[in-house]
Amino acid sequence: MGIKLQTYQKKFEHSYSFGPFATIELMRYHPENIKKVIIHTKSDKNAGVQKIKNFCEQIRIAIETNDGLLKNLSGKDNVYVAGIFSKFPNPLSAKENHLMLDHPSETGNLGTIIRTMLGYNIHNLAIIRPGVDIFDPKVIRASMGALFKIQFEYFDSIEHYRERFENNLYSFMNDGSHTLQDIVFEKPYTLIFGGESAGLPGSYKKISKTIRIQQSSEIDSLNLAVAVGIGLYENSIKKK
Repeated sequence: MGIKLQTYQKKFEHSYSFGPFATIELMRYHPENIKKVIIHTKSDKNAGVQKIKNFCEQIRIAIETNDGLLKNLSGKDNVYVAGIFSKFPNPLSAKENHLMLDHPSETGNLGTIIRTMLGYNIHNLAIIRPGVDIFDPKVIRASMGALFKIQFEYFDSIEHYRERFENNLYSFMNDGSHTLQDIVFEKPYTLIFGGESAGLPGSYKKISKTIRIQQSSEIDSLNLAVAVGIGLYENSIKKK
């Protein structure tokens, strides 16, 4: 295989899918990128692992039983299967609706957002650097394998994004000019959310319509993944 298996680092050209569900999604959508599958000796009664083993046999993917390696790679005792795969590009589609995250920093939030995107039929994710590594196994696991169904790209700035895409821009900000209830997103649109700590800079007010999610004064702001979910849900209601 030619890959040194050790705890994941961003610089690696490969990553890991931990758990049956994420690994099944990897096999379903990117089988050509799978290098190897590792299983646990106690996985025989797990229906998902059995499905993975059958798939590996059909397309001749190497399977290794190695409890210690699974624990070393995942840092956990209860991981019964892992897929090792090479990272892959999956660029955004033009003239499609996009979700954009500016400087996201939390792996759990990113994974949850990716899964939520698919729940509301958004398949394109743009990330403005610096941002959390989308191939981090923690992102993959939090997304429940949804990462393998979306298209994604990193950009150095919003300006670089706009050089390629002409979508209508809608930025979510605490002091946005429009309420979420009052706005109608014109396709193709890009819904933009800031990072967990600072939100979006004021410069976004010059290039986009700004949206605020109404909330009580008891908190400063909503969790990023929660805000994305509210925005996507409200938009889906307006389509009905």
